[in-house]
Amino acid sequence: MDIFSVISVLGGLGLFLMGMKLMGEGLELAAGSKLRTLLEKITSNKFIAMLVGLLVTAVIQSSSATDAMVVGFVNAGLMNIYQSIGILFGSKIGTTATSLLLSIDIKAIVPIFAFAGAAVITFAKKNNYKYYGQIAAGFGILFMGMSMMSENFGFLKESAVFGNMISGMSNPVLGLLAGMIFTGIIQSSSASVGILMALGMSGVVELSDCVYIIFGMNVGACMPVFLSAAGANRESKQVALSNFLTSFLAALFVTGIVLALDMTPYSVTHICETIPFLKGNTAAQISAVHIAFNVIRTVVFLPLSTPIIKLTKLIMPDKNEEEEEITVYLDSRILTTPPMAVQQTEKECARLASLARASFDMAMEAVVNGDAKAIERVYENEKVVDKLTHGITKYIVKINGLDIVDYDRKVMGAMYNAIQDLERIGDRSENMCEAAQKMIKGEVVLTEEAKKELRILCETVQQILEDSFYMFTHQSKDPALTESVLQAEDQIDEYCELFRQHHIERLSKGVCSAEAGTVFIELLTNLERVGDHAVTVAFCIPYKHGASRPALTSST
Repeated sequence: MDIFSVISVLGGLGLFLMGMKLMGEGLELAAGSKLRTLLEKITSNKFIAMLVGLLVTAVIQSSSATDAMVVGFVNAGLMNIYQSIGILFGSKIGTTATSLLLSIDIKAIVPIFAFAGAAVITFAKKNNYKYYGQIAAGFGILFMGMSMMSENFGFLKESAVFGNMISGMSNPVLGLLAGMIFTGIIQSSSASVGILMALGMSGVVELSDCVYIIFGMNVGACMPVFLSAAGANRESKQVALSNFLTSFLAALFVTGIVLALDMTPYSVTHICETIPFLKGNTAAQISAVHIAFNVIRTVVFLPLSTPIIKLTKLIMPDKNEEEEEITVYLDSRILTTPPMAVQQTEKECARLASLARASFDMAMEAVVNGDAKAIERVYENEKVVDKLTHGITKYIVKINGLDIVDYDRKVMGAMYNAIQDLERIGDRSENMCEAAQKMIKGEVVLTEEAKKELRILCETVQQILEDSFYMFTHQSKDPALTESVLQAEDQIDEYCELFRQHHIERLSKGVCSAEAGTVFIELLTNLERVGDHAVTVAFCIPYKHGASRPALTSST
């Protein structure tokens, strides 16, 4: 055994895996907003979901990333198992694009891609350009590693042990197990099939030796989904199990077809040798079988997805779990796809804004109408607001540690600041409730004029909250809406100044007690501060939309 060949193979494997990682991450980051838009189109139609999964995985070139994202969505309640299974079918076809690329003989020009990509990464100033450079560099390094492995795998031909082991893989059971274990270890069917193709290029293996290994590799590719589902809710675990069942059943089904063909003159190897562009090219044949397996898997088993889900729930029944999840849209698994993590954070912040608005509305009911039950609801709501603020803050810190585009980084910074103001609006609402309690208990009595002034000011603050939160959650800078917010802020300031003067006049006339006056001033101050926080939230986002305001939708 030539030690230098072994070292070269290991070096080639390192380059191959690094190139795949660079290219996948670059594609994922460059896709960014397009990826978000595509995933938002997921429907209950499993065939459309399959196409979405295919396209997303073809773009980011990682079925593991797509699968982890899907588990995260199911765990966050954004998708159910019936929607997710279609995406998982599509992701398996989408990931075969890597093997298709690897089967093309372009090793003479791939160093150009590596050089061009490295140059762009080094000299480009904008992250978007760097991502394109990362794609090119990863693509070049991927092929260079593949070429390096195939050129040095020759020493394995001389190994009797390896030869006997490979010949044993023609046994369906051993081949399936070997493929499952190998892919389960390296966590990527694209990488494992690529290594197998490199062995084929070097002449170490023939297609007849590794057909069942390829099937096993596709089953082993389900392992990342199981790992993603660890610690997730019951439905997420069911998604992982259904994904494994479809791949396992497909492997058994296709194995049966291959065994049947072997009993005729038209074996899989014979069929591949009759196709001109596959004849004599073991690597291309391995890629073709890999693609064919996943296409057959989808064509045969996607229509049977409902029975498969029923089988899944028979093996792993639903549980009536009372799980109190503070965050609805955030899941650590989605962090593997930064653009989606940013989008989910925006949704969670919009939800926080809705909760903060609810706290104020209930506090206003307590102050204006003396609703004691509203006070209890505010305190309960504020517990959620505080915990949610903490949860979003931790998630944003994690996102900022990822490689995201410049605009998304600015948005996350703005969101970080905005949620502090949203939490303070909740705190001000609690302060209003403390004053309302004194009024309800009869500890202080406000004059009718003071009550009327508070009602006017509360309604003005409600309006500024509605407009400001719309600007925030829709990232809109509608000119009319912007003007409305600024005018409302001035109006609140004017009201507060005017009502303080009226309060002083009431004190001087003796129609208002000092205790009541103190409560009245505290309420004015809190209402004024709520308006200030609302304005800060409205203008914190580096807006990208300038469209006019559409009809308001229901609260998140």
